Amino acid sequence: MTILESPHSIVKTAPHSRPLKLAILLNSYRSPFIHEIRDSYIRSLSQVTHHPDTQLSFFYPADNYKQENDLPDLSRDNYDLIVIGGGNADPRKRHAWILRVHKFILDTVKNYPRQKICGICWGHQTIGMLFGGEVIDLEHPELGVTEAALTPLGQKFFGSRHHHHHHQQQHRASTSHGKVGKKVLSLQQHHRRALGTTPKGFHELLVDNQAFVSHNNAILTFQGHPEKDARCAKLRVGDAVRWYSLGKNSVSEGETGSSESEEEERVTMLGKIQRDMERQHDGVEVWGRVLDWVREGSSGAGHEILHGGGVHL
Repeated sequence: MTILESPHSIVKTAPHSRPLKLAILLNSYRSPFIHEIRDSYIRSLSQVTHHPDTQLSFFYPADNYKQENDLPDLSRDNYDLIVIGGGNADPRKRHAWILRVHKFILDTVKNYPRQKICGICWGHQTIGMLFGGEVIDLEHPELGVTEAALTPLGQKFFGSRHHHHHHQQQHRASTSHGKVGKKVLSLQQHHRRALGTTPKGFHELLVDNQAFVSHNNAILTFQGHPEKDARCAKLRVGDAVRWYSLGKNSVSEGETGSSESEEEERVTMLGKIQRDMERQHDGVEVWGRVLDWVREGSSGAGHEILHGGGVHL
């Protein structure tokens, strides 16, 4: 596997099937964990694609928006898959870098309708919003591994065949993980916004708008994080302090209450979230299915999505 960014660095691994070329957009603005996020992609993808010539190219549009090479150049480079990864900004904002990513997605769908695109978390919300879905704020943010039920189409999509890494999951046969014909998927979650409606031109794969595939089979999106393992997820456990108002000084001046009991509640909640982040999940299995899907065809009818009520920049 070859890892490319600026400056370029190279990592090799063992051979397997046909090499793939992936572009991965990391959309976190000034994140202190951006390199750890990148490494989580490398760790998870290395378990399902082992060819030494497989190439991962990382882009950082939130931090490098003033540079000319902050987004993939599809007129010059061909990619088997473009991943629109997670981010730490509201995709509804009009910041310059966000608008550039919006335009890149829409231009790609219009000009390269057969290009495979996978949206993750922020990417899932962004793609959904661009094609008519509504991004909403959650009353209760999600952190840690959660289960989501597969729709009938989702069961067919994920149960269509054994994936080439399936033997690695056999020790988990007593659970729902690793089974063909499963009814749920378990993924790491880290979000306080979600899609409230289904975008035009997409089929729902997970209930409650948590995963979609486009009608032309060119775009696949997940609210959850198949790339995240517990090691990466727990770097952001501190977000729970803000999202759930768990700060030590969360009680306003003049309010009564036991500071000791509040601290116990805080520690208990943070401990539960960390345990949720350590639960088994289907991230590697999902990546296996995504890469199988990359090799499948698409109708190339990008106009079916673009003219289905989406946003045009």
